[in-house]
Amino acid sequence: MEHPEFLIPLNGLASGRTEFRWKAGKEFFGSFGNAEILDADLTAVVAVEKSGHDIAVDCSIEGMVTVLCDRCLDDLVLPVSVVAGLDVKYGRQPVSGSGDTEDGSEARESVYVQASEQELDMSQIIYDYVCLSLPMQRFHPEGQCNPESVARLRAGISVKGTEQVRNPFAALEGFLGDSGEQTENNN
Repeated sequence: MEHPEFLIPLNGLASGRTEFRWKAGKEFFGSFGNAEILDADLTAVVAVEKSGHDIAVDCSIEGMVTVLCDRCLDDLVLPVSVVAGLDVKYGRQPVSGSGDTEDGSEARESVYVQASEQELDMSQIIYDYVCLSLPMQRFHPEGQCNPESVARLRAGISVKGTEQVRNPFAALEGFLGDSGEQTENNN
């Protein structure tokens, strides 16, 4: 999904350092179909360093996102602080690659674009890094959840009904006992 405000012009980009500053809010995440992020107030600062054909992109994303608490289902505001380093490369992505440098340290992520591309859309990259920075389990610190919801959870759920549960193997009851008696009588 292309967002015109999150584009870095590759053609015509001056040599040296260029900085971009973008805001990402609720509408940004909604455009990706993300219903988990209820609200957002993020600032992405992207520094692009061009030297000949080499382009390095350093992205810093700071701010807050609002999601639902997994325990009480109230709004939960989570801080976001993400840093990403990218190298823009022209051509096709190689089939194999370890992602590590020779000394074992982690390399910068490589983003491959076709030689004919005139812009680099950072919206998907920003979206991915923010979503990956969020914890898997999202809940308020102890004692800060909605007390009404917590009380209901502690009380548990009681289900009352009159329907009897039938054992699907009830028809086989006595089967082994009957065949065992017949075997003994035949001997």
